[in-house]
Amino acid sequence: MYPLSPMRLRWSESVDPQGCCPGRGSRTGSFVSLSQTNMAWRGRICMWLRDDILITATRGNRFMLNSQQRCGFRKAAKDTKTKKSPDMAKGPSLTPPSEGLLQKKGASPPVEHQVAYTSQRNFRRLVKPLVFTIAFTECSFGTAAIWQYESLKSRVQNYFDEVRADWLEKIRPQKQGDLRKQINQWWNSLSEGHRTVSGIIAANVVVFCCWRVPSLQRSMIKFFTSNPASKTLCLPMLLSTFSHYSFFHMAANMYVLWSFSSSIVSMLGREQFFAVYMSAGVISSMFSYVCKTASGRLGPSLGASGAIMTVLAAVCTKMPEAKLAIIFLPMYAFSAGIALKAILALDTAGLFLGWRYFDHAAHLGGALFGMWYVMYGHELIWKNREPLVKLWHNLRTRGPGGGGNGGSGPL
Repeated sequence: MYPLSPMRLRWSESVDPQGCCPGRGSRTGSFVSLSQTNMAWRGRICMWLRDDILITATRGNRFMLNSQQRCGFRKAAKDTKTKKSPDMAKGPSLTPPSEGLLQKKGASPPVEHQVAYTSQRNFRRLVKPLVFTIAFTECSFGTAAIWQYESLKSRVQNYFDEVRADWLEKIRPQKQGDLRKQINQWWNSLSEGHRTVSGIIAANVVVFCCWRVPSLQRSMIKFFTSNPASKTLCLPMLLSTFSHYSFFHMAANMYVLWSFSSSIVSMLGREQFFAVYMSAGVISSMFSYVCKTASGRLGPSLGASGAIMTVLAAVCTKMPEAKLAIIFLPMYAFSAGIALKAILALDTAGLFLGWRYFDHAAHLGGALFGMWYVMYGHELIWKNREPLVKLWHNLRTRGPGGGGNGGSGPL
């Protein structure tokens, strides 16, 4: 690398004043002096160009991406002789930092926080997530319909098993202080809704613990944060629904889910609730992808708020007169309909005003899906599951005419 400080320009006796041919001195001394002369001239030129660029750049008020750009109608300066790396020649990068760079810098993943990355609005990258959203939603409701069929089929057998277990419990000697018995009693005392969401809460706790493992940081950022600028687009749409980096964020979401679980499960049933919840997580992520791409603010987000907003909106739409209260202010009660309108207004304002701390697009998408499903989706999707159930029944009975062995064995 050539030094930027100029050297004193001295002519050697072995170089003529024109600097073009060697003189009476030694050949080695001529080459050394000529090399020093070239280095001095290059250092002087670099200093002149640097000073000129700094003076020109300070005349304007806008930040200039290209350091060689001039103000006014002056001719742009030519490339200097100093060597530049390929990254410096390309200019500052406008792409979001990679997952590895975030890990090296020690930046913690944002809790549904929007990072303003400037990029082009490439909506063609959303085709694959859109297809994944449609396919996953169909598979979720199809699996729920088959699950409900199998549950109804085995309910009679479970009833006789429970009667037999109660009879054995009576003749079996009782154990005092049996931990297993106490856990079973506590589990049976829970409502069906609380037992249903216990698995979801456990999954969120496991993912939260994985965030605390340093060796898993790269994989967690890649698969458990949804970002339309990432290379992995589809799978994080689902996995980010179970991902929380902040304990307070996870605790608040799980408390709301626990509070509304009894109402939503009694309204939809266990199987249909799981289909709605899983689909809501993917649909809210897709809505967030679209809004981020349209606004150009690309950044990672995570959390179960989108799916929980679907649960909250479904309950408030179905029972608008129900009374709700804030956890720390129980003396102030309001109707569910008013609460839903306030939440929709807040998320809409945050979306259009560019509030970046929460993923308001995911909240709004989840709430709209919950309202749509209660008003139209239940009739459109769940009421039309009969053809799929009949097809599954025929496959289970090993024949379209039902002439098999009654479905006693697997397919």
